[in-house]
Amino acid sequence: MERGKMAELESLETAAEHERILREIESTDTACIGPTLRSVYDGEEHGRFMEKLEARIRNHDREIEKMCNFHYQGFVDSITELLKVRGEAQKLKNQVTDTNRKLQNEGKELIIAMEELKQCRLQQRNISATVDKLTLCLPVLEMYSKLREQMKSKRHYPALKTLEHLEHTYLPQVSHYRFCKIMVDNIPKLREEIKEVSMSDLKDFLESIRKHSDKIGETAMKQAQQQRNLDNIVSQHPRISGGKKSKKEVCASSDLEVKTTSPMSEQDSGILDVEDEDEDEEVPGAQDLVDFSPVYRCLHIYSVLGARETFENYYRKQRRKQARLVLQPPSNMHETLDGYRKYFNQIVGFFVVEDHILHTTQGLVNRAYIDELWEMALSKTIAALRTHSSYCSDPSLVLDLKNLIVLFADTLQGYGFPVNQLFDMLLEIQDQYSETLLKKWTGVFRNILDSDNYSPIPVTNEEMYKKIVGQFPFQDAELEKQPFPKKFPFSEFVPKVYNQIKEFIYACLKFSEDLHLSSTEVDDMIRKSTNLLLTRTLSNCLQNVIKRKNVGLTELVQIIINTTHLEKSCKFLEEFITNITNVLPETVHTTKLYGTTTFKDARHAAEEEIYTNLNQKIDQFLQLADYDWMAMEPGSKASDYLVDLIGFLRSTFAVFTHLPGDVDVHSTMSAQI
Repeated sequence: MERGKMAELESLETAAEHERILREIESTDTACIGPTLRSVYDGEEHGRFMEKLEARIRNHDREIEKMCNFHYQGFVDSITELLKVRGEAQKLKNQVTDTNRKLQNEGKELIIAMEELKQCRLQQRNISATVDKLTLCLPVLEMYSKLREQMKSKRHYPALKTLEHLEHTYLPQVSHYRFCKIMVDNIPKLREEIKEVSMSDLKDFLESIRKHSDKIGETAMKQAQQQRNLDNIVSQHPRISGGKKSKKEVCASSDLEVKTTSPMSEQDSGILDVEDEDEDEEVPGAQDLVDFSPVYRCLHIYSVLGARETFENYYRKQRRKQARLVLQPPSNMHETLDGYRKYFNQIVGFFVVEDHILHTTQGLVNRAYIDELWEMALSKTIAALRTHSSYCSDPSLVLDLKNLIVLFADTLQGYGFPVNQLFDMLLEIQDQYSETLLKKWTGVFRNILDSDNYSPIPVTNEEMYKKIVGQFPFQDAELEKQPFPKKFPFSEFVPKVYNQIKEFIYACLKFSEDLHLSSTEVDDMIRKSTNLLLTRTLSNCLQNVIKRKNVGLTELVQIIINTTHLEKSCKFLEEFITNITNVLPETVHTTKLYGTTTFKDARHAAEEEIYTNLNQKIDQFLQLADYDWMAMEPGSKASDYLVDLIGFLRSTFAVFTHLPGDVDVHSTMSAQI
C-alpha cells in the first residue's frame, strides 16, 4: 500500500512538474525555451511529457477551430471589404501619382527659387559676417593709415600716440587675422623708425642752432642794449656818487656825463652808439628765432618709449661739444671789433638757447649742468680775452672792446648768469688801456712839441685872447690892460698840451663807465693814469726836445717859460678831476698829481742845457773870431773882442727877459765865468 501511495505521489509530482513546464513554454520567449526543455530531458518522464504536450496541442487546436468557426463570416466579409479597398486604393494610388507628377512639375520653379533664396540667404549671412568683421578691422586699418600719414608729415609724437592706441586698443580685437599679426610684428620697427626720425630732427636742430647761435646772440644783445637805453631814459641820476652804484644807474649816468663833459664824446662813444638809429625798432625775442619743437617732440617720444635718460645724455653730450667749439676763438679775433662781437654773439646765443631749454622742459637740462657749462665758458672766455686783448695797441679798439664786454656781461646777467669775473677782468684790461693811451699820447705830445714855433702867442683882438684863455687857465692883469696886439708869455704848445691832458682824462673816464666802480675808485684810477702821463710820457717828450742837438737858447728859454705855466696849471687839473668825479682832494687815500715835479725837472734840464749852450756859444765865438791877441799897446777905442763879446751877450741876455730871476742870474754868472 505504501508503495502504491508513493508511486501515486511521484506521479502527481511529475504531472505538476510537466504542467509547470508547459506553462513556461507557453509564456516564455522562444529564444529562452532551451533551459526549460533541458529540464524535461533531464528527467525520466519525457515520454509522458510528450503525451501531455500532444494533449495540450490538441486542446489549442480545438479552441482555434472553435474561434474560426465563430468568426468565419466576419472573415469573409473582411476579405470582401479588403478587395473593395484594394480597388479604391489603386485608384487613390493613381490619383496620388498623378498629383505627385503635377506637384513635381509645378515645384521645379519653386525649388529653383528656393535654391536661389538659399544661396541669397547664404550670401546675405556671409555679407553680414563680413560687415561685422570689417567693422572691427576698419578702425585698425584707419588707425594704421593715420599712423603712416602722421609719420609722412613728420608728426612723430602724435604718431607714437596713435601707435600706442593701435597696439593696446584696436589690434587685440582682431588679433587672429594675418594682417594684424603683420602689424604687430611691424610695431617695434615703427617705434624704432620714429626714434630714428625724431633723433634725425634733433640732430638737424642742433646743427641749425650751432650755425645760427651768432644771430641768436646778436638779437639777445640788441635786446639788452634796448633795455639799457630805456633804463637810461627812465633813470636820469647824477653820474657818480659815493659808494657802488647799480649797473643800470652807471649806464644811464655814464652816457649823460660823456655827452655833457667831453667834446670828443660823439666820436669816441664806442660800439654802443652804433645801434642808436635802431633804438625805436622792435627787436624780436631771441627765442622767437628758434623753433624748439624738435627738442620737445624728441623728448616726449623718448620719454614715452622709456628712453628719456638716453636722450638727456645725448643732448647734453652734444651741447658740451658745441660749447667747446663756440668757446674756441678765431686766431685773428684781436684784429677787429667784429671778431670779438661774433665771438660774444655765439656764446650768448648758446646760453640763451640753454636757458630757454632749462625753463621750458622738465629735467632735460638742470641748473647744475648750466652752471658747469657757464663756469667752463667763463674761464675760457676770460683766458681768450686776456690773450687776444694783449695784442691790441689801439685805445679806441680797447675801449670799444670794453663796451662790448660790458654789453656781453649785461646780456648774460639778464639771463641769470653770474658775471663778476668779467668785470674783474675788465679792470685788468683797464691797465692795458692806460698803456695804449700813454703810447698814443706820446705821439700826440711829440707832434705838438715838434710843430711848435717856441714863440709867445700873438693876439690881435679880444676874440683871439678869450679863445686862448678859454683853452688854458691863465690870468695876468697887466697883460689884460695892454692894448692889442699883444702876446702871451707862453707858446702854443702850452694850451695844446693842457687840452690833451684833459682829453686823456676824458679817455680814462670813458673806460670806467659801466664797471660798477665807486667814485673813489674812478678818481683814483684817473689820477694814477694822469700821473703816469705827466711823469713818464710828457716828461720823456720834454726831455727829448730839450736834449736835441739843434735846439737853441730861444727854444730853451721858451720851454722854461712854458713849463712854468704848465706847472701852475696843475691845480686846475686837480679841480677838473674833482669836478668830474665828485671826490674832494681832502678825501683819505686820494692820489695827488705829480705834474709839478715833472715840469720842475723839465725846467731844470732846460736850465742846465742853457748853461751848457751859453758856455759853448761863448767858446765858439772866441774860437771862430780872428782877434789880435798880441797887441803891443792899447788903442784909442775898445778892443774888437770886447765889442763883439758885449754885443753877443746883449743879444743873448735879451732872450732871458721873461725868465725867472734865478735862471737869469745863473745864466749871467755862467757867462761871466
